[in-house]
Amino acid sequence: MIAVKSIAHHYANGKPISFKDWEIQNGEQWLLLGSSGSGKTTLLHILTGILRPTAGEILIDGTSIYQLPAKDLDQFRGRKVGIVFQRPHLIKSLTIAENLKMAQSFAGLQVDETRILTVLGSLSIADKVNAYPNELSQGQLQRVSIARAVINKPSLLIADEPTSSLDDTNATAVLDLLLEQSTLNQATLIVATHDNRVKEAFKNRYELS
Repeated sequence: MIAVKSIAHHYANGKPISFKDWEIQNGEQWLLLGSSGSGKTTLLHILTGILRPTAGEILIDGTSIYQLPAKDLDQFRGRKVGIVFQRPHLIKSLTIAENLKMAQSFAGLQVDETRILTVLGSLSIADKVNAYPNELSQGQLQRVSIARAVINKPSLLIADEPTSSLDDTNATAVLDLLLEQSTLNQATLIVATHDNRVKEAFKNRYELS
């Protein structure tokens, strides 16, 4: 379970931002909606352990993440949280397999080549395991980003505006992959977006005013 409890944040020279409490059961799929300036990015960074809130706590699988020492939080995030960004952030000098092995190592886990092949196979790109990022199409790179996000079997899978720069066909394909991977890996899914094309796919919504 993921819980947002009494979370607020105050940037220097900015207005305080507060968020209503939010409880997410394991495996649920949620849409996070908010216009520019509503605090969507702030909440995402707090949920992923990147930004320590001014007040409140985030619980992931019963762990209050901001009570963890910095090193432990880094490893916890690597194991429990998977993030899909708008654009792939891969190391160009490493193969796809090496990028995924690095994600496992950073989380303090042993390299599991079988897991890598399984995940890439579920995304229909197992044949690209030894390719380099510059040898892949944009669609294939997006699949690798999803692979990296789920490689460590996270409890929480977050996608930040994954469809905003895509045409209708590719947006649908990426959304279907996220929903499929969430179910396959038994991960809670939160998709943050202002893309109207995404809204119909989700019953659960958390809206920021």
